[in-house]
Amino acid sequence: MEGKSEREVKIEEWLPINSDRNAKWWYSSFHNVTAMVGAGVLGLPYAMSQLGWAPGVTLLILSWIITLYTLWQMVEMHEMVPGKRFDRYHELGQHAFGEKLGLYIVVPQQVVVMLGGTIVYMVTGGASLKKFHDTVCPNCKKIRLTFFIMIFASAHFVLSHLPSFNSISGVS
Repeated sequence: MEGKSEREVKIEEWLPINSDRNAKWWYSSFHNVTAMVGAGVLGLPYAMSQLGWAPGVTLLILSWIITLYTLWQMVEMHEMVPGKRFDRYHELGQHAFGEKLGLYIVVPQQVVVMLGGTIVYMVTGGASLKKFHDTVCPNCKKIRLTFFIMIFASAHFVLSHLPSFNSISGVS
């Protein structure tokens, strides 16, 4: 790889960018918006019930505008430097804050979001499976939430081995 240090080449080999760039723009927008909204959407029904219609819809529209604006910023920064594409958050952080400080700022936040998000999704997914099971089969033997979390985690484990978003296009 021309113009890259040995360290950058090793990183590229370890975590290659998928060369399948055949997705439509609305797929990318959809995935970016859902990634930004994330687990926050799970609390939406409760928030709407507490706020009421007018303030709830107003805040929902405001959050949509903020999400759209941050999505636009990410898209604009993706190719902000001519000849360089920022495909990873840490690359953008290094460009903005410097080689070391960029990593110190971005990587811990990514780790917290990845671990926290994974825990929230596992527990929420397991709780949803349990609720579904209890609704569909009210007379069945009660199964602990822990087992439903493990079932949900097993499905995630299988899906995590798929190479790209293109592999899950039927589900996504």
